[in-house]
Order: sequence, then structure tokens, then C-alpha cells
Amino acid sequence: MKRKFKTILPYLSIGDIIKRGVNADLDELRELAFSGKDFLQKIQERESEATGIPSLKIGFNNVFGYYLEVRNTYKEKVPETWIRKQTLVNAERYITEELKDYEEKILGAEEKITDIETRLFNELVLSLSEYIPALQLDSNLIAQLDCLLSFAKVSKENHYVRPEINESEILEIHQGRHPVIEKQLPLGESYVANDVYLDSSGQQIMIITGPNMSGKSALLRQTALITLMAQMGCFVPVESAKIGVVDKIFTRVGASDNISLGESTFMVEMSEAASILNNLSSRSLVLFDELGRGTSTYDGISIAWAIVEYIHEHPAHKAKTLFATHYHELNEMEKSFSRVRNFNVSVKEVDNKVIFLRKLVRGGSEHSFGIHVAKMAGMPQSIVKRAEQILKQLETDNRQSDISKPVDKIAQQREGYQLSFFQLDDPVLEQIRDEIKNLDINNLTPVEALNKLNEIKKIILGK
Repeated sequence: MKRKFKTILPYLSIGDIIKRGVNADLDELRELAFSGKDFLQKIQERESEATGIPSLKIGFNNVFGYYLEVRNTYKEKVPETWIRKQTLVNAERYITEELKDYEEKILGAEEKITDIETRLFNELVLSLSEYIPALQLDSNLIAQLDCLLSFAKVSKENHYVRPEINESEILEIHQGRHPVIEKQLPLGESYVANDVYLDSSGQQIMIITGPNMSGKSALLRQTALITLMAQMGCFVPVESAKIGVVDKIFTRVGASDNISLGESTFMVEMSEAASILNNLSSRSLVLFDELGRGTSTYDGISIAWAIVEYIHEHPAHKAKTLFATHYHELNEMEKSFSRVRNFNVSVKEVDNKVIFLRKLVRGGSEHSFGIHVAKMAGMPQSIVKRAEQILKQLETDNRQSDISKPVDKIAQQREGYQLSFFQLDDPVLEQIRDEIKNLDINNLTPVEALNKLNEIKKIILGK
């Protein structure tokens, strides 16, 4: 028992384990170990007053420990009981029996403190061994109270509502919110709540499309969190919720890779998706976010379609599924599969600008507005304009044909996808082009060239 509990003590501060007043020897050792400067100061003041040596000092070295140092001016006043240990140019050093006794005590004090505290701690543990069942019960009850108190506090502060937990296979959330995101919104901005309904007979799979940054991922995550919080026994951020017991919450969100094992982002994505599909049950909740984006468009659409079809047509289990995607082709599945429903997170276009409404509405979406997001991120205006031209040409061509064909057509028209400096429509670049075109290279001196380069730099910085 002693050996077992000794391993705990090195992680605790020496002298802080046992309360003062429990053991007299321990208290004395603490005074020596942690109040040594005060003790030595008292000795120095006392001996200085007794001998009449005002410049008396107490020091320490590794050769003979603590010593009293006296300048040669006062060495006649040194008592006979002091033992001279070292002679310096201007002073002499002495030791006394009191200093040696103190040195022995202080040097062994920390080790003795550890020994005494270890012994007292082990005695305490042994004396409590018969009360272990009662202590464990009390600890368990306190832990439960702590957890329930946290649930109650967070629910009251954030206006959570008591959910209805039942044995059905229905997930019905009315005006659900994300418990973390709603606390991080700018002052004065309220969270846009959304409804989610899933069952195994009419609306098993929700295909959710919508622009980047519109809130698809947040919707998936809040659904998982609300379900989990409800089954933990906590109130949830909704107006109302009816949640059939869920045995597993499967998620495939975000992008990651494992370079050390040679696994790409897509490989990791497929491995996680395979694990989900191999462990489904009728009470599972499945969340897929942008599945298949790590490979080519056709491969991604094919894999996403096949996975949704597999979940829908599973012979034994009809797992409730939220599938967020940019593959608008998946909206066609609603026509062929009875329990697939299309939804989109709506936006509003005003003066060629996108306003994110964050509201989940019935029906599929036809656009991702990726170019608008690139513009918001600070992408150069020339690149945004060029992307809009390419997108317009792609949308004009036959979408049913091979995607590479319209790309080739655009490439022929625009000298390939490498952006040409003189093809950009940016007014600043046009001005720079004109400046360069008007230069007489053959008659330009080095100084004039530097001045012209400086003018072009000013044009760019003044953009």
C-alpha cells in the first residue's frame, strides 16, 4: 500500500499535502525549509549585537556550508568558540556549532518532509479504506448533481426547451438552433432557426443544397447536437422537439488526410463513409456533408448518388439521413425515390449581390454562388470577372454533354485557361498596358526606364 500511494506524492508540492498543526516535527521542518532566510537573519543580528561586529555576514558555499564572514578590521572581536575555516584578503570566515546543526537540519528537511507526509498520507488512506463504498457513492451522487446543475443552468440562461423522447423512429425539430454558433453571433444579430423532420416512412432522406456559407453545415451539426443533448437528459435549443431514440449518430463532415499513412483526403472520406454504411440501423442518424467533393465531378456525383440510393433501398434499415451537397444533380433523386426530399438553404440576390437568409425551404437549388464567395474573400476583380465569363459560357453549352467539351471551346476562344496579362478587363491593367505600348524601348535610357517603372508602381498602388 505504501509503495502504491508514494507515486502520487511527487506530483504535489512538498509541504502542501498535510495541513499545518497535524504533526509537530513536520511543522518544524517546514519552518526550516521554507523560512530559512528569516532564521539566518536572526542569527546574524544576534551575533552582530553580541560581538559588536556591525559588518558581520552569513553566507554559504559548497565546500563547508554556512559560515560567518568577518572583515579583518574586526577579527579581534571574534569569540574563541568560532572555528576559522577560510582566510581571504580582507576577511576571515568562521563556522559555529549552531550553524552546523542548522545546516544538517535544513539540508535534510525536504527529504524528511516527504517521508513524513508520505507516512501520514498512507495512514490516512488506510484509515479510510473501510469507508470507500460510502465515499464512492457520495462522489457519484455529487457528479450527477454537478452534471444536472450544469444542464439546468445552461438551459435557463439560453432558453432551452424540454424535448419529448419516445420510442418512435421520428425526428421532429421545430425552430432548432445551434447551441454554440448562437452564442458567437455579433451583438444584435439573432440566430435563424430551422425545422427538420425525418422518419422512416415518408421523409427518410433530406437532400440539402444551397450556396457556400449559407448554413448547410451548421444545420447538420445543430441537428446532431440537439439529438445528442436530448438523449443526455438536457433541454435543447428549439421551440419544440420530438425525438425517437437514436442508437448511433454517424457524421462525415470536414476534410482531412493522413499523410503519414499515405491516405488522401478522398481516401479518408471514403473509409469513413464505408464504416457508416456498414454499421447502419433503423435508429441511426446519418449526416453527410459534401460527400464526394475530393474527386472528379462525375465520380463524386456517382458515388454520392449510389450512397443515397443504398441508404434508401437498404433491405433491413431505413436510417434517417441529412445529405448536404453541391451536386444539384442529386435533386433528380426525389423523382425516383419515394422517401427522398429536396431542400435548400435560401439566399436572395440584390444588385448582383448575395444575401444569405439561412432559412431551410422546400425544393432544390440550382446555384452554388461560389464566385460570389470568392469575391467576398478578396479575390482580385479580374479573376472574378474571368470566372463569371467562363461560368456563363459553361451554362450556355449543353449541360447534358461531356463537361470537357465546352471547356475546350472556351480554351480555343481565349488562348487556354492561363490568364493573359493583356486580356484582362481591369482598367488599371489597361492603363499599364497603354503605358508599356507607348514606350520607345530602343531610345529609353536606364534612368528613364526606372522612372517609368516607378510611375507604373504608383498606378498599381493607387488602385
